Amino acid sequence: MRSWSAPNVPPLPGVSVPLRLYDTAARQVRQSDPGPVATMYVCGITPYDATHLGHANTYLAFDLVGRLWRDAGHEVHYTQNATDVDDPLLERAEQTGVAWQSLAEREIELFRTDMEALRILPPREYVGVTEVIDRVAGLITELAAKGVTYTLDGDVYFSVADAPKYGQVSGYDEQTMLALFGERGGDPDKPGKRHPLDWLLWRAERPGEPAWDSPLGKGRPGWHVECTAIALDNLGAGFDVAGGGTDLIFPHHECGASEGHAATGEWPFAKFYTHAGMVALDGEKMSKSKGNLVFVSKLRAEHDPMAVRLVLLAHHYREDWAYTPDQLTAAEARLERWRAATALAAAPPADELLAEVRERLADDLDAPGALAAIDAWAARATAGQGTDASAPGLVRDLADALLGLQL
Repeated sequence: MRSWSAPNVPPLPGVSVPLRLYDTAARQVRQSDPGPVATMYVCGITPYDATHLGHANTYLAFDLVGRLWRDAGHEVHYTQNATDVDDPLLERAEQTGVAWQSLAEREIELFRTDMEALRILPPREYVGVTEVIDRVAGLITELAAKGVTYTLDGDVYFSVADAPKYGQVSGYDEQTMLALFGERGGDPDKPGKRHPLDWLLWRAERPGEPAWDSPLGKGRPGWHVECTAIALDNLGAGFDVAGGGTDLIFPHHECGASEGHAATGEWPFAKFYTHAGMVALDGEKMSKSKGNLVFVSKLRAEHDPMAVRLVLLAHHYREDWAYTPDQLTAAEARLERWRAATALAAAPPADELLAEVRERLADDLDAPGALAAIDAWAARATAGQGTDASAPGLVRDLADALLGLQL
């Protein structure tokens, strides 16, 4: 599947700062230590509706991770999927009378356009699940050969009893897991399962649903396993960061980690499990099921996309926050101040500012702290302080390279 075009990222002078990042599995901030090639997998959209601010909040967080690694001299190998066959997509297609393939294609193209407008660096591999059905089925076959699966009415399940590391990513107790499993696509009450938390790997063909031939019988992937297969194929076990929103901590990343462990024997499946907070509107988490969405495409049609990006950067990536229109007004004013300051012929020196922005972002992506540092520099610049002719250009470059902002 085609990814989207990449913006140019200017090189910066000086020395970068190693990235310290919160690891959900470790319950603490740790220093990342990638090799020459830093590897990252971020779970992609299920394309049954347009990209909303909650999506953008997640992909911007991991865009910052990639930018900091690049600033440190790493090559970044980033993979993302699109879940272009899944129950919500099929249900929306039936409701609207649009073929599910056409709906997925339309929304994926809109997603690409939104990501380009927000200057999100693209993944090297952007993979649709429908492109890798054979590989997913192959992985499930491998898991079956290891004795960790069973079949129920033609469906293939992973047995949680054969997942010794299960629970180590989320840290949740079984009661919490059961509640979330039912809320987030699991089937804890299905008769015949060995354990309520056993999860579906392969869904046998149902009337009226798409299905593919496989050694498992005709059907399609369950949730979780497709990301495991794509990550293994492109990055291998032990990649640096697995990312997504906090709603993917359980069951998605929990199940995927156990699948990877069972398939390869390696633990952890990813060195870091890192999650972005949820965005709310009118007091409720922004979600398609609730219909309380603020679409990126609508915002960028009416406002500078860089102001939309600044709205997101004003919140720490792990924070749960609520969007209000006044945040966009404030972001537009901030963008105007920064552009005025960086358009000056001379300004206060920016070497210390670059070091401070690097340090703030390296401290678990403290984007609000980085913005505050640039605010202070811009205030001094527009007050007429400073005679450094190179400073405005350096600030434009650091805002671009580290924050993804085109001033």
